[in-house]
Amino acid sequence: MNRSSTPRLLVLTFAFLAIVLLWDLSGLDLPLARLAATPHGFPWRDSRALLLVMHEGPRLLSWLLLFALFVAVRWPVGFLRQVDLPARLQLAATVLVSVLAVSLIKSASSTSCPWDLAEFGGTARHVSHWAWGVADGGPGRCFPAGHASAAFAYLGGWFALRTGAPVAARRWLAVAIVVGFALGLGQQWRGAHYMSHTLWTAWVCWAVGLVIDLGVQAVRRQRARAGLAVVGN
Repeated sequence: MNRSSTPRLLVLTFAFLAIVLLWDLSGLDLPLARLAATPHGFPWRDSRALLLVMHEGPRLLSWLLLFALFVAVRWPVGFLRQVDLPARLQLAATVLVSVLAVSLIKSASSTSCPWDLAEFGGTARHVSHWAWGVADGGPGRCFPAGHASAAFAYLGGWFALRTGAPVAARRWLAVAIVVGFALGLGQQWRGAHYMSHTLWTAWVCWAVGLVIDLGVQAVRRQRARAGLAVVGN
């Protein structure tokens, strides 16, 4: 990422943040949850098909792909041959750090899942995920959407690929967005998350990718200047 593109990406990132915050203010989480719920719970919560296609299967595939990306740091295949070793390492590391970031936030959250609400047959009351430390009567640890990170964690791959493999980078980004929202909607239909949880997961993963890329590019520039200094001497 060259310096001239940094301001545009920062503007894009903060614009995305503004959209997520506006969604929070809209209060549409509960109305959307009610579309899939009954007073007795979420009928699709234990659907074997939904669990396999939108939960267990994608999670396993995501971990397998992450393992393959770390292997490809040393032995690249396909379009990964178009980018250098630091970019391949950045790609794999960004996915891992994104997953860990979402998991860390989730582990500290007091927000319970929709299926835990008394309105849907549970015991919790609805409390904003901004109310950190405020118990809602449920088990908590449901914000943001951890499962959606199985796809959104790959958003940062766009930063690593965009210079050496721009076509692959665009496709990579598109797939991560589509699959991420599909997984988020699947979990919402089961009562596992609100739409805001999915949106925040996407933003956190994108922001992690941006921060890591800024750091990588700073190191590259420093090494380039050091190399020029050696040549000059």
